Amino acid sequence: MKGVELYGRVRGRIEAILDWATARGHRKGDNPARWRGHMENLLPKRAKVKRVQHHPALPYAEIGAFMADLRKQEGLAALALELLILTATRTSEAIAARWDEIDLKAKVWTIPADRIKAGREHRIPLSAPAVAILKSLLDAREKMPDGEPCPWVFPGVRGKSLSNGAILSLLKRMKRADITAHGFRSTFRDWAAEQTAFPRDVAEMALAHAIGDKVEAAYRRGDLFEKRKRLMDAWAGYTAIGPAKGGKVLPLQHKSRAWSPT
Repeated sequence: MKGVELYGRVRGRIEAILDWATARGHRKGDNPARWRGHMENLLPKRAKVKRVQHHPALPYAEIGAFMADLRKQEGLAALALELLILTATRTSEAIAARWDEIDLKAKVWTIPADRIKAGREHRIPLSAPAVAILKSLLDAREKMPDGEPCPWVFPGVRGKSLSNGAILSLLKRMKRADITAHGFRSTFRDWAAEQTAFPRDVAEMALAHAIGDKVEAAYRRGDLFEKRKRLMDAWAGYTAIGPAKGGKVLPLQHKSRAWSPT
């Protein structure tokens, strides 16, 4: 909400001007524009009045058809988006994935705390199609100019990882500029809530959301990994169900990764 943001900037400038005037003896008394200990007690916090803008998301009932289209696309961006969807990760987490985070034998992707919004290491159980994507990429792993293996799962240009722009361009090519990559996290969350019996905590932890309750967070030690493994396997199976034809649902096959939910 622009009005809220404008108010914050104006109040901050008035506070700074009045502090300057007080320091130079041009005025006396408390600063009436001060936020801490004063205005914060009189006005609602910005988070309560600022309108939350959600990322456009695909309805979960359409994910099978979308994945069928996605798996026809060529290039790293398509594979990155597919892995992002299968793991319910954020765009930055997926495109900047490193090989030293991946344990294909254990089927686990461990994202370090400094790459997670909540600031806590996040272990992701890898479903069969996610493992298949990573194995295909490992087989084609590039080398850096110095001869060392490329550290990025999805290498970009100039020794960096794939850019966010590559995902945006992919969605435009697919004529799906109406949705965002981040929105697939909402697609996953809606599906988990409305189509499964998995507890809310399992779905929230799959999204690496921070625990809001400080007391609960203090006592929570585990990461519900085994339960999340079953959840992500179920999600992979759901994304592999194609659009209905003649009253039947069809399991999808990727042309380069032989896998089906059965």
